[in-house]
Amino acid sequence: MGEKVRVGLVYGGRSGEHEVSLQTALAVMKAFDYGKYEIKPFYISKAGEWRSGDVLLAPPADLASLRLAGGAAVVGTEALMPVFGGGAEQEEPAAKVSAVPAKATISAVSSAAGAMSADGAPLDVVFPLLHGTFGEDGTIQGLFEMANIPYVGAGVLASAVGMDKITMKKVFAQDGLPQCVYRYFNRTQWEKDEDYYILEIETALGYPCFVKPANLGSSVGISKARNREELLDAVNFALRFDRKVIVEEFVDAREIEVSVLGNDEPRASVVGEITSSSEFYDYKAKYIDGKSMMHIPANLPAEVSEAVREMAVRAFQAIDGSGLSRVDFFLRKEDNQLLINEVNTMPGFTPFSMYPLMWKESGVSYAELLDTLIALAISRHSEKQRIDFGGGSPA
Repeated sequence: MGEKVRVGLVYGGRSGEHEVSLQTALAVMKAFDYGKYEIKPFYISKAGEWRSGDVLLAPPADLASLRLAGGAAVVGTEALMPVFGGGAEQEEPAAKVSAVPAKATISAVSSAAGAMSADGAPLDVVFPLLHGTFGEDGTIQGLFEMANIPYVGAGVLASAVGMDKITMKKVFAQDGLPQCVYRYFNRTQWEKDEDYYILEIETALGYPCFVKPANLGSSVGISKARNREELLDAVNFALRFDRKVIVEEFVDAREIEVSVLGNDEPRASVVGEITSSSEFYDYKAKYIDGKSMMHIPANLPAEVSEAVREMAVRAFQAIDGSGLSRVDFFLRKEDNQLLINEVNTMPGFTPFSMYPLMWKESGVSYAELLDTLIALAISRHSEKQRIDFGGGSPA
């Protein structure tokens, strides 16, 4: 690596969490030490178009500039034309921003290793600040793997398992982690046997219950169903966002969270608690009304906090996590039973999000988190270079 670490920030994306990703990207750009890092922005529009900007000389002023259409936060990008488009001519949008359709991104990322900075030097690491589908589900991680580019966060397998709530719960069950009762089905099964699944849900879970798309985050597409009519509406709503749906029992519980950091030897932060401003911790409660409360550290007995931390590390390792994750739990009020809810492999990452706040309380600053995550990504990539992907015989 050169004097500065060259970091490519990828954000936006074809996901219901597009706006959340922009908030995360702006926070990260403002926190970087520009004397230590050379930052290159890559924006993915909701339609899947990639736009690249030149090296950032300072943090962007606002969210609008992150879309790389006005040029306020980026320098000209003529030197980056070969990166997104494999050398073919592209029609540039306003303000000297390179753009490419989604279908060209494989050649784009593959060529990125040799052409993603102003002086033609390769990126040292990519930081995908993407939430939800096509960003947190292993797809873009696979793209970086094919291009052999180091990247921050979970790998392909962990990202995919962490995004798919059904597969994640099966992995947790295999590892003996306690969970709430749930049922699941896909669109074809629902349309063929709707009555069967309604009866199964009413018998095994009862009302109220929670209906969720299997693959999404930030509580997008989630509904609370109190009766059969609401269940039907909730399933149809969830199917707008994914072809698979999971339905979970209602648990009267405290919502407990913990942050995990590391690769093969992960560690857990202090434990936090969320008190939702809504009936449940939905998208509005998380990002809009600003009334939900975070309690860090959570007011819990020491033995409960330690159990949360231990279970979080187990869950992280069960999905083969790396880099970072936030692990969410329910602490059932009736018996203080701890139930794992989910692992988020790219959690909210603004300075006011739970993940960095729990590490701040643990003595790790936001800037130190960024340094650590980049170091972990480079270390993991270096370790993977020891693998013989050619399958050759021993010398």
